[in-house]
Amino acid sequence: MSLAARTVAPSEFPDWLRAVRTGFLTPLERPGEELVADRLTDVDLSRTQGVFDAGRCVATFRSFAQRLTVVGGATVAADGITGVTVSPTHRRRGLLNRMMAADLAAAKERGEVVASLIAAEYPIYGRYGFGPASWTAEWEVSVHRAGLDPRRSGQPADGGRIEMVDGADIRTYGPGVHAALAARQPGVVTRGERWWRQCTGVAPRAPHEKWEEPFYVVHRSADGEVDGLMVYGVDAEWGDAKQPLNTASVRDMIALNPAAERALWLYLCSVDWVSTVRSGYRAPDDLLPQLLPDPRAARPVTHADWLWLRMLDVPRALEARTYAVEASLVLDVRDESGPAGGRFLLDASDGGARCVPTTRSADLTLGVAELATLYLGDESVRRLVDLGRAEELRAGAATTADAVFRTGRRPWCPDVF
Repeated sequence: MSLAARTVAPSEFPDWLRAVRTGFLTPLERPGEELVADRLTDVDLSRTQGVFDAGRCVATFRSFAQRLTVVGGATVAADGITGVTVSPTHRRRGLLNRMMAADLAAAKERGEVVASLIAAEYPIYGRYGFGPASWTAEWEVSVHRAGLDPRRSGQPADGGRIEMVDGADIRTYGPGVHAALAARQPGVVTRGERWWRQCTGVAPRAPHEKWEEPFYVVHRSADGEVDGLMVYGVDAEWGDAKQPLNTASVRDMIALNPAAERALWLYLCSVDWVSTVRSGYRAPDDLLPQLLPDPRAARPVTHADWLWLRMLDVPRALEARTYAVEASLVLDVRDESGPAGGRFLLDASDGGARCVPTTRSADLTLGVAELATLYLGDESVRRLVDLGRAEELRAGAATTADAVFRTGRRPWCPDVF
């Protein structure tokens, strides 16, 4: 029997949540009414798909309206994709193909410029035209090896100060600090009000999702403005010789300038009894290792792809961002199964860009996934050519494209969704 993907009714939403947990191998207890009601405040059921077999949900897919910051600080409308699962009993039946095709077609119809997701597994999404557009890194810092001067650590420069606050303060300050980050950092996506309630323990949780209240700090500049925040937890481990071996793990950290970033990291590395700091997921070119007198004290523990994008409207996407140099490129974009293929003339400048369909001879040929990988400035065209994932049709075109697309600092998405 053919299994059709369709939107989920409110009465089916608890079973849809159970199917999500089946796919992500989390405990299967039926979600309580309070949790279901809270989740429904954040879920658009018209964008929530399920596949049902004999009344049981066996595949899930959800999307939501999102804004993505691109190079230059503008934002584009994105189709944020999450909750993608197929139950182990129903794999290899084309269920994800049907749900993805329906969602991308609807996103294109709504006028969304790109689709976005965080890929749990690397091989899945390339076949749907997605490419990794930003990466993430995590470090584990040995505080005792870092070489920090205990007399100076934790004392912000330039007249600023670190202030301990509570969750209510984070819910007050956090959205504004995040909005300021989103105005300048390519790769940042919008955070809704529910995100802040979850971050501070206010939103209902499933029984297996144990909540431990973290510590909250903000950085205030010399004029008293909050320009950075950090949320972190600390374990309680003591060695056999009654020596503290506690690890502080960052759950969220936003800094709007290098002074705030330096102050927050040095503060955390100076907390008594903390011997190890886990940075949480950061940009691969984060300042953290080089802020330490001994950068080798920060051991890399994660370096992986993070935010994946898929182009839905190439001209609007390329016109939304800024470029480092003025140049013209003709891009032949291959999109075998989607809406974004074509040949486009990109006239780029540092003040804006114009991108239109063209019949001119192409300078570069590349797939829609490769264009997504280039979009936020984190990949080299020359490297894609050398990998056989793009073709240079005019001598020097890859070098020109690299000068056009690349950015001084790497894109970064602070969130998982």
